[in-house]
Amino acid sequence: MLEYARWKFVVALIVLLASALYALPNLYPQDAAVQITANRGALVDDALDARVEGLLKAADIPFKSVAKEGDSLLVRLDSEHQLKAADLLRPELESGYTVAQNLASTVPDWLSVVGARPMLLGLDLQGGVHFLLQVDQQSALEKREGTFAEQIRVVLREQRIATQEVTVRPNDVLVRLSRAEDLSKALQLVTADAPELALQPLSGSAAPGFTASIPPATLNAILDETINQNVAILRNRINALGVAEPIVQRQGDSRIVVQLPGVQDTALAKRVIGATATLEYRAALGTNADAAEALRTGRVPPEGRIYYQRELGPDGKPLPIILAKRVIAAGDQLVAATSITDQESGTPGVSVTLNASAGQRMFDFTSQNVGKPMAVVYIERIPQVTVVDGKEVRSTRVTEEVISVATIRGVFSRQFQTTGLESTNEAQQLALLLRSGALAAPMEFAEERIIGPSLGAENIARGLESIAASFLLVLIFFVVYYRMFGVITNVALLLNMLMLVAVMSIFGATLSLPGLAGIALTVGLSVDANVLINERIREELRAGNTPLSSIATGFEKAAGTIADANVTALLAGIALFVFGTGPVKGFALSLIIGILTSMYTAVSVSRGVATLIYGRRKKLAGVAI
Repeated sequence: MLEYARWKFVVALIVLLASALYALPNLYPQDAAVQITANRGALVDDALDARVEGLLKAADIPFKSVAKEGDSLLVRLDSEHQLKAADLLRPELESGYTVAQNLASTVPDWLSVVGARPMLLGLDLQGGVHFLLQVDQQSALEKREGTFAEQIRVVLREQRIATQEVTVRPNDVLVRLSRAEDLSKALQLVTADAPELALQPLSGSAAPGFTASIPPATLNAILDETINQNVAILRNRINALGVAEPIVQRQGDSRIVVQLPGVQDTALAKRVIGATATLEYRAALGTNADAAEALRTGRVPPEGRIYYQRELGPDGKPLPIILAKRVIAAGDQLVAATSITDQESGTPGVSVTLNASAGQRMFDFTSQNVGKPMAVVYIERIPQVTVVDGKEVRSTRVTEEVISVATIRGVFSRQFQTTGLESTNEAQQLALLLRSGALAAPMEFAEERIIGPSLGAENIARGLESIAASFLLVLIFFVVYYRMFGVITNVALLLNMLMLVAVMSIFGATLSLPGLAGIALTVGLSVDANVLINERIREELRAGNTPLSSIATGFEKAAGTIADANVTALLAGIALFVFGTGPVKGFALSLIIGILTSMYTAVSVSRGVATLIYGRRKKLAGVAI
């Protein structure tokens, strides 16, 4: 008698139903869409909906629907009209909105409720953009030298050592002192505060003073750190902004590769990559009236600078205010940032935590300035791409505005709140960009490639055709060669494919061309396992054993061999996944999942089907194998 526990039948039935449920979303194709997202100060409302519909109808562009989905307005339409609609809407809405081509899900809500979702598609299947970014290492070096110069200036000022100048030069920082007797003490202080600098006293008539330079070893470490920091910041930012399965990795000494599947709008992609937002905390020097007078006379205090508040004056223009040039703390010194709603005023804000050094400066400042105003400056840098005479011209638009001027009511240091933001969305966006940080050095787009969705669709079609053709040939071969056990094998193979798709969908895996190759290889491994079982049953029959005994013994003896063969392949897949990157990881993931599902279906499911067919026959003359 063939034996197969009832609980195993129940498990197999549950696996079959769950696999069918979670693989189902992959049958729903995505709609071509144009996504309209509001920038700061704009709204996604019924008026925008009506305006967009009017523009599309006036241009005679057919569309499926225009509706608010999440925080954006989504225009669903046919793929051949997607580019035309985006080109129509972008100039009409550029003042307050970001218009981008996208792909919209058509999966029913009831599937989303149970967590069922389709597999994500990689760049080679879905299309998207590929960028090669060149990091400006010279700017990173100049920025670090500027930091050292400010550090030297502060140390000497705190110790009351007068300086004539502290100047950043191409290869070092020049420091000139007012008194020669202060040179020895100044060298000691700077060495203690910045031990990584190499100090060299000036000689000749230029004395007293010294130069501070960065040693070659430290310089290389700084440049290496700059690249790695940019990679980490880009990865965090793109992940947080919702671009599915991006690839961000270092290439060589000064380049970074960025691939964004599903993004067809290069302007949007560049904005996502290059946009930065940060906060600066500065002392307020005087009132709005003082600032207006300074603007009228042109007499701005040497230690101050004119900024403009988000708040509008009686004339409808932003109110001016004078702020100190010296920054108390900045966004790149933040450890954490979380969007909040202020309990007292009910306005959106950001709760920030500074690092130790910035927290100490904030403590010192607030201790000495209780009752005085402190301003919060919001700075946003957005890369822009314009076409002039048929050529792309890249620039950066910098927006600086004072979002809050508050009176310091008590002493605080590392943790505090910043309010005055316009909306909850703005608070969340600012907190996100503060967490991801500002780029350590600017980057240039050295190379740019766009993979269209039509090419991706062709890749999908060819990949699926190759898998379907090989799978069909295997099914036909098994039925012809192994007869009834060929049918049993085919059932196991079909369930294996269903399970593989379902598991990859549950984990949110990204399917790429290498992933399709991994699936094809999985079919081969599953075929090997079933061939081992069928041939083992044949051997038992040739040895003169009864049909039922041959089936039971064939499954039992083949199970060990199948496990050994698949474990070695599984270890190779794990090694590829751990040490590989990009396409290699995609291949390895589909291979690992496929091996695990094929081991279950070949050994357990196929035995269960064989038991259903032959298990109750006490007198079995032969089997069709």
